[in-house]
Amino acid sequence: MEETKNTNKTAAEPDDSLPEISLEELSLEMREACNRAGWTSLTPVQAKSIPYMLANRDMMIQSRTGSGKTGAYLLPIIQKIDPHQKVAQALVLVPTRELALQVSREAEMLTRDTDIKTAVVYGGVGYNAQLESFRIGAQVIIGTPGRILDHLLKNNLSLDNLKILIFDEADRMLSMGFYPDMVKIRKYIPATKILSSMFSATFPPQVLRLSQQFLRNAKLLSLSGDQVHVAEIEHIYYVVPGMRKERSLVRIIEIENPSSAIIFCNTKDNVHYLSVVLKRFGYDADEISSDLSQSAREKVMSRVRRGALRFLVATDVAARGIDIPELSHVFQYEPPEEPEAYIHRAGRTGRMGSSGVAISLVAEMEKFKLQSIARHYNITMQERNLPSEEELEKVVSQRVTALLEAKLRDRDNLQIERMKRFLPLARTLAQAEDELSLITMLLDDYYQQSLHAPPAPIPESEKEDLPPTSKKRRPRPKRRNDQHKSRTNSSKDD
Repeated sequence: MEETKNTNKTAAEPDDSLPEISLEELSLEMREACNRAGWTSLTPVQAKSIPYMLANRDMMIQSRTGSGKTGAYLLPIIQKIDPHQKVAQALVLVPTRELALQVSREAEMLTRDTDIKTAVVYGGVGYNAQLESFRIGAQVIIGTPGRILDHLLKNNLSLDNLKILIFDEADRMLSMGFYPDMVKIRKYIPATKILSSMFSATFPPQVLRLSQQFLRNAKLLSLSGDQVHVAEIEHIYYVVPGMRKERSLVRIIEIENPSSAIIFCNTKDNVHYLSVVLKRFGYDADEISSDLSQSAREKVMSRVRRGALRFLVATDVAARGIDIPELSHVFQYEPPEEPEAYIHRAGRTGRMGSSGVAISLVAEMEKFKLQSIARHYNITMQERNLPSEEELEKVVSQRVTALLEAKLRDRDNLQIERMKRFLPLARTLAQAEDELSLITMLLDDYYQQSLHAPPAPIPESEKEDLPPTSKKRRPRPKRRNDQHKSRTNSSKDD
């Protein structure tokens, strides 16, 4: 990553920074767009980032939700595309259908009464409206990676005339599991120089590595000043109800979707209870406590050393000396009894230049103790609202849709022909209220098997397409003659 300099308390810019721009200095096309949207001035992210995009410089722009980042890339898009060419000229990749719709609404507002057309593309809906948008020659394509790739594979969409590529909320796209789709989309992007920029709330190492694959000589512009989130631990806490605290943890795990984590408890009884709950819920979890026999402890430790265990539940004492490579998250199910323990727990993640997340679950009265620890150690700690059931349902629905669409894309003609036998049954089940539980069960099983199974070995053929942080060395499972037995035992210890 290129060097940046702090110009003030609100921004960190490249060494060869450009002066910010005002609304009055924008081109006529952009001023008219602002007028249609009712904007009388530019937000800081717009004023600072637009000059770089107009100068055709690839950028990594750190900006939080609600800061006006959508306008920061839509206005330069309006300036740079040719409205008379009825071909895709700008592609905006986003992690969710909600964000796709939000961006498309803003794009339509800014381009109202012009010849610029927008196509919004995401999964879980029919293809007809999206195909019609391509047919009439939409110049701005906004969508999720999975459905964009689907259209590219079917030759519904061409990126041959692409001029601008935007990644919005790139950090969230990685947590949603879209990286393999993004790599495949890259093969459809013209080799000629196009303007590419990445917008993200944080820039941990995996996002920086991703930027190197899609952007050219990109530099960082941060709107957070002296809090540039690069290669550091993010400290978060949730205020949760005292009753059924384990259900709150499950909600947070589903939203965060960590690749690996240690979950700290203060007592061995809570370690065992939480481990059982997580296993029953379908997670790949195990425990370390003084109650375990030496052989059982060694069995768990073996999985930890091999990177073959996703969640380890432990007390501070039991976790001493345990080092999980590339640990993405630390959860503190209970706040530590001693302030120093917070530093030791949180320090298990974010090692050797990696990023990490330390999440604490606290009751209303416990948060003051946590805030005191934060002040003592000069830690910036962020409070987040516990995800609602509706938010959780939305996130898992988006993930399972993306997974299913990716699986469908990989089917050959014979497999597609075979599955059509079940089309009448699928229609019947979907229309019968009493039978919806069958579809729900199948979706739940598929989601659990796809996202919550133990870490699997990475095929050699796929390693080249993975970001460096994902290339973990994991042993391959022993070959078995009985394939059904192998599948049945795949979630068990060796």
